Order: sequence, then C-alpha cells, then structure tokens
Amino acid sequence: MLSYMRARHKNIQNTLIYTHFVDFEDDQFTCKVAHTLEEAESLIEAGFDYVTDMDGFKLFSKRK
Repeated sequence: MLSYMRARHKNIQNTLIYTHFVDFEDDQFTCKVAHTLEEAESLIEAGFDYVTDMDGFKLFSKRK
C-alpha cells in the first residue's frame, strides 16, 4: 500500500501523513511446504497461495 501511495505523491512527507492508516499487524502469514502433488492441491484448496520452489519443495503462504 505504501508503494502505491508513494507513487502518487511527489514528496514523501505527503505520504507519511497517511501511514497511520496502515495496519502492519495484519501482515502475518501461515507458511506451509508441499512435498507431494496431493499436498499442494490440498493447500491450494485451503486458500494458500503458491510462493516459490526451494530444494525441490513447493512453498505456500496464507494471510492469518
């Protein structure tokens, strides 16, 4: 959200006026690892979003 506001304001001081409206406490996520295709399907059905592959596993996250 801040990057969106910053793009619209020429001066960062104008953006800082609105930062008290941003609730950074809500930026918490649950992370899960899928080892199989079935696990990946279950995570997607449960509302998790694919993030990346790492060491042959698929990583997913979901906002708490």
